[in-house]
Amino acid sequence: MTVDLARPGFSTTVEALRLRDWALGAGQPALVLDQFGDEDFKLVVDDRADVHINSKDGRFYLGWFPGDRPGADGEGWRIAVAGTTTVPGYHVSFDTETPAEIVAAAVATVLATSRSTRPS
Repeated sequence: MTVDLARPGFSTTVEALRLRDWALGAGQPALVLDQFGDEDFKLVVDDRADVHINSKDGRFYLGWFPGDRPGADGEGWRIAVAGTTTVPGYHVSFDTETPAEIVAAAVATVLATSRSTRPS
């Protein structure tokens, strides 16, 4: 990119900006929810039609709140992993308009970091 010092102000072209299309809108929640099987997770749909998924060991939680989570302005998704006595847990939230593809990628990453401690 070159700068023309003889012409004051900012000048560019659409090609120079490299405009992109970005994923927008809530998308399909099934991309997130379909990552969970009955063997390790329990799914509950409450009276508000919010979806809650817990790992059977109780350490993982995913909440989907299509109309936003009560008491949390605009929160549509919440991922939480409980800590241990020596290492704190964490949580991640996404608003109601975060594309499901983004949430699905975050969930896949969290699930990929878990490992079974069941005896063989």
